[in-house]
Amino acid sequence: MSRHRESTVRAPTAGRLLEVACDESGSDGENLTSGNTDVFAHASVHLPLPSAAAHVQEIRDRIRSPAEEYKAAHLLREKHRAVLEWFLGASGPLHGHAHVLLVEKSFFVVDRVVDLLLGDPAPALALFRTGRERFGDEPWRRFLEASNDLMRARGNGQPEAPVDSFFLLVEDLLRARPRGDAGETLALLAGARERARAYRARIADGPALVPALNPLLPALVRTAAYWGAGGHQVALVHDEQNVLTAQRIAWLKEATGLFGFRLVDSRLDARVQLADFLAGIARKIASDELNGRGDPGLTALLRPYVDGDSLWGDERSGVSLRHS
Repeated sequence: MSRHRESTVRAPTAGRLLEVACDESGSDGENLTSGNTDVFAHASVHLPLPSAAAHVQEIRDRIRSPAEEYKAAHLLREKHRAVLEWFLGASGPLHGHAHVLLVEKSFFVVDRVVDLLLGDPAPALALFRTGRERFGDEPWRRFLEASNDLMRARGNGQPEAPVDSFFLLVEDLLRARPRGDAGETLALLAGARERARAYRARIADGPALVPALNPLLPALVRTAAYWGAGGHQVALVHDEQNVLTAQRIAWLKEATGLFGFRLVDSRLDARVQLADFLAGIARKIASDELNGRGDPGLTALLRPYVDGDSLWGDERSGVSLRHS
């Protein structure tokens, strides 16, 4: 998706602290190329707590499931299509009060490895969009997996092994003499072995403050910027996450200027429950669109919520999902 675009217009909030509730869907840890999901979605909701509680109750009244805890899957069932359309639609609870950042995981891997090795993520998009066609499905899949392995903190105790595997694969791809941006970027990557070794040495010393392969922290940085536009003070309330340690929360507050950040049990905060619903729904709709099985009606309903700064490489689905 293109950079520096805004998603749905927020309700007027000038002069007030914005407490925004957040949750995510599609987290597979550091395994971004062969995990259970191909899309990560981070949703945020700005609503008064009593209003959010009333909306959650209305969802329960409309669906009438005996489940103690409702999840996005309840709204995504075909028999509840009308509830889902209301939930996302202009007359629903979230319109004008919510935001979604989408991450296409395979593109995120390419974006991160290019940034790591070249110091600039800009060439990643062209490489990603042409790589599969230029090299073929299987070589491209191996390149994604090797990139993922190079950057992941957890290894097999041999820091050099992912480095050797990655650069052997890059050299193999270069034997195909790729032309254009893909070839130029691969040639630059081939010369960045020392950067890769230095990175593996750093992570061998201990976990990074900002994990390279976890999209949650970049999503939170963008969420803070979105809601803080216009100079608003922002405090985030997030569902409990192991990755959000006290040190990382402190980093987030300093890096973004957040007024506050706290973790809660989603079952105890209706605003976080709504963010959980939206994140799960957005991930499913976006994944379907990415894989050519999108539902035009649902994609159109999601579109106003989607951040134009979403980390998305696929051009066709990006156009469909992007807010215009």
